Amino acid sequence: MDRNLSLITPTGRLTLGNHLGALRRFVAAQDASGNGASGEDRAGGECFFGLSDLHALTTPQDPAVLRATVTEMATLFLAAGLDPARATLFRQSQVPAHRELAYLLECTAYTGELNRMIQFKEKGRGVPSTRVSLYTYPALMAADILLYRPSVVPVGDDQRQHVELTRDVAIRFNHAYGPVFVVPEVRTPAAGARVMDLADPTRKMSKSAEPDAGVIRLLDPPDVVRRKVSRAVTDSDTGPDAVRVSAEKPGVSNLLDILAACGGSADGITTYGALKSAVTEAVVATLDPLQRAHAELADDPAYVESVFAAGSAHCREVTASVLADATAAMGL
Repeated sequence: MDRNLSLITPTGRLTLGNHLGALRRFVAAQDASGNGASGEDRAGGECFFGLSDLHALTTPQDPAVLRATVTEMATLFLAAGLDPARATLFRQSQVPAHRELAYLLECTAYTGELNRMIQFKEKGRGVPSTRVSLYTYPALMAADILLYRPSVVPVGDDQRQHVELTRDVAIRFNHAYGPVFVVPEVRTPAAGARVMDLADPTRKMSKSAEPDAGVIRLLDPPDVVRRKVSRAVTDSDTGPDAVRVSAEKPGVSNLLDILAACGGSADGITTYGALKSAVTEAVVATLDPLQRAHAELADDPAYVESVFAAGSAHCREVTASVLADATAAMGL
């Protein structure tokens, strides 16, 4: 039986890009897994979807803001259609094996490998205030993966390097101490919705972006969505074929991609004003059921908390044997 594992870090409020590129994929994986409540009953393998709140601490976080972000994100997981009867929903920090195995993997990884990690090279190297956790973060990510023994890890290009490191560390550990870990294969999923920032279409829409004029949050009301889309960057082209996908038109291409991902059509649209109007309608229609479900779930925070508490308890059971095997193998 294989396992489907994905985590999202609560470094900011979820965006349209997170919904189109991640949450919808999670729901599709859950739906393909079958209807059983246990892993044995899931024909497509057990699904684990988590909030990687420990990863958020690689950069400074206000505790109150982090708690609120985690609560909102957990509620949105359920609002998006994730079903605790068909998927295990959990918080990374509530499964101690993640941080315990991370240290054992730090004792297996090499500094040369961590020095080459893109996130540290771009965000932390040479900055005196860089947290040590940003440097060792790949070991925690490796623990996140290896604890669940998946045979395949679907990953985008921005995280491929970390999964390759996970493979290298697992192979080294198994060679030194015995066959404890499944060495996962890296799989690049079929191209999905890649939503770019409306104000700067050369970069992805980020949940941690500040200011967020080009970021559509999942709980943005329609008037906010309309304002942000209306200010989206396009270009000065006014020809009859101005509304088209082209590498030379990143802003227009992004709007067209968003429109298609939200179920809209650009047929007959020849002006940027009409394009932005269509994008606004499609986005609002996509977010409306999600926001309605969120509002209902937000009225029952105890239920949301209980779902993630139960999921985290299940993860503690699943990961206990892996951590025990790794600990014993190292002579501890």
